[in-house]
Amino acid sequence: MRPLSLRQAFTLVELLVVIAIIGVLVALLLPAVQAARESARRMQCSNNLRQIGLGTHNYHDVNLAFPFNYLPVSNPSPNWNDNSNFQHWSWLSRILPFIEQQNLYSTLNVGVNTLRQSQQGVGTQIKTFLCPSDDYTKSGPRLDGENLGFPAINPPLPLGQTNYRGVSGANWAWGDARWNPIKSTIDGNTDGLTAGDGLFYRTDYLKTRRMAMITDGTSNTLLAGEDLPQMNQHCSWPYANHTQGTCAIYPNAKTPTGQPFVASDWPNAYSFHSRHPNGLQFAFADGSVTFIPNNIDIPTYRALATIQGGESIQKP
Repeated sequence: MRPLSLRQAFTLVELLVVIAIIGVLVALLLPAVQAARESARRMQCSNNLRQIGLGTHNYHDVNLAFPFNYLPVSNPSPNWNDNSNFQHWSWLSRILPFIEQQNLYSTLNVGVNTLRQSQQGVGTQIKTFLCPSDDYTKSGPRLDGENLGFPAINPPLPLGQTNYRGVSGANWAWGDARWNPIKSTIDGNTDGLTAGDGLFYRTDYLKTRRMAMITDGTSNTLLAGEDLPQMNQHCSWPYANHTQGTCAIYPNAKTPTGQPFVASDWPNAYSFHSRHPNGLQFAFADGSVTFIPNNIDIPTYRALATIQGGESIQKP
């Protein structure tokens, strides 16, 4: 009896079928892998916001007030082409000792040096201030930060980037008709830059916030949210005019035609943006972190941004 012969190789048809099956499996697996990676990045982003919230609370415990932005707008008025020769330090720079950055804080001499005097340190990229989903910030410090030598008369100041900015409130006087004007729930002012009705604005050194001033409740008040430096030239951690945004403007706002606003269009870009799908994350004044979808009810979004609005709202 002749022995059975063994097949030595796949036929061409069989090989093509195997390749097709592998291709289908990879196509099915790739979105799952990408989703898992994004989930991990979003978790790290949430942890960053939680650290910022904790650092802010610890600052408040020591100083009996929230950290502040120092940006005098009169006597003398700032040179808006180059504000680097002033002590215009941000609230984020003041919490550095409370997020394990004491050495950097001491090197910068925050509150004493001008920003340009500390130019060797203000370009530092701080991991806690960077969302891992934003590849743009991985390029290093930015050289196009508004008000700090760009466009350059003096050499532009290298600035450490940040994906997290404080919430100035929901009052606003500029930009698209969808968010202009909106009056402050505190005094009716529409100038959210220098008289915000949230926790942080660029001249809040004039009236630093305390925990007791959050009459809406810390669990219903936004403290800080995500932003994208690529979409906003007013975005870096050292400078007082780069570390807050308004919730008057929609989250991840676009033009009426659906295009992103250009980064230099501050009346429409001074807000919050994210690379996470469908929304962005915020830290609340109680230290919790919540994902807020792009399609959130806008009156609710704005009510969460104010500290004394007296609105009846439910946290998302």
